[in-house]
Amino acid sequence: MSLFLVTFFLIYGSIHAYAFLKAKAALAFGATISVYLIIVMAILFLAPLIVHYSEKYGLEALARVMSYVGYMWLGVLFLFFSCSVAIDAYRLVIYLGGGISQRDLSTITPSVRTAFFLPLIFSLSASIYGYFEAKNIRTERLMIKTSKIPKEVGRLKIVQISDVHIGLIVSGERLKRILGEVKKAEPDILVSTGDLVDGQINRLEGVAELIREITPRYGKFAITGNHEYYAGLSQAVSFTKKAGFSVLGGEGLTVGGIINIAGVDDPAGRYYGLFGDISEKELLSSLPSEKFTLLLKHRPLIDKKASGFFDLQLSGHVHRGQIFPFSIVTRLYYPVHAGFASLPNNSGLYVSRGAGTWGPPIRFLSPPEVTVIELVHED
Repeated sequence: MSLFLVTFFLIYGSIHAYAFLKAKAALAFGATISVYLIIVMAILFLAPLIVHYSEKYGLEALARVMSYVGYMWLGVLFLFFSCSVAIDAYRLVIYLGGGISQRDLSTITPSVRTAFFLPLIFSLSASIYGYFEAKNIRTERLMIKTSKIPKEVGRLKIVQISDVHIGLIVSGERLKRILGEVKKAEPDILVSTGDLVDGQINRLEGVAELIREITPRYGKFAITGNHEYYAGLSQAVSFTKKAGFSVLGGEGLTVGGIINIAGVDDPAGRYYGLFGDISEKELLSSLPSEKFTLLLKHRPLIDKKASGFFDLQLSGHVHRGQIFPFSIVTRLYYPVHAGFASLPNNSGLYVSRGAGTWGPPIRFLSPPEVTVIELVHED
């Protein structure tokens, strides 16, 4: 975890320095403005730490303000950096092309001021759009026909929520919108595939009760994501149980005599000595094979040894990148970073884009979702 933080702050600090130099080159401001700007950027750079320690010591008002300001800035800065680097790459190609061809291509080369203001306008516009996109919860639907659902049941409706990240930003009205979509779907089973909570959650009064109001006929089941460990596993699990979920950590069971549901812990638990490193194949093979088997696993990674022992794996974690163009990076690491994919041995994987946000309260070209999976008898 410490290595992740060091890497994050090194990269984040470098992007701040890049943005400062871009602004100075475009606007040519003097030493006084430079000092003020450095101080402001230093506070914004340290905002994640300020939020963490403010929450830890009960300074909720400060934590909430710095959370919105600091994380909105993170989103704006990322979008600015992405666009600015693209323009710098274009300027470099034009410069090299002019040198090779010995022609003056300055007329198609953006000026220093243009190369600053274009990314600035883009990042501000995309952030405003992304702020509202993050609140626009969509319902995605998946239907699977299978002989493993009893004919007398006919249809079983499973609703998946993932990566809600309940905390300072995702609570109140945003959470009510997500739960409103869940209620409209009228699930038979509700599952949470990790990162239900984010940060210090012990001061969120009445939130667990909102989720507890949803009572599907066959129950609610949840697994840990990496943020359950960051928030503190004991309080995260306590909150999840208070919200009415049965937490599956390396466990499987047959629900209502109809469907098998198994869940595994997120490997982030290894850093805390809390990871139940159970073989997925061993876990799944202990369940009745004639019944439809649902595997809840936070990260969309497939254990090849377990292939064929589950019918559908439900995952999240990736947020489909949350803010484009970060989705290009997530696609490289996770071949299936959103939606459904067929796997060998008649298994399938569905990856949710997630219902909430981590860090910036922004989603750009990656709208949030609640997923409705209908298992239908093939006849």
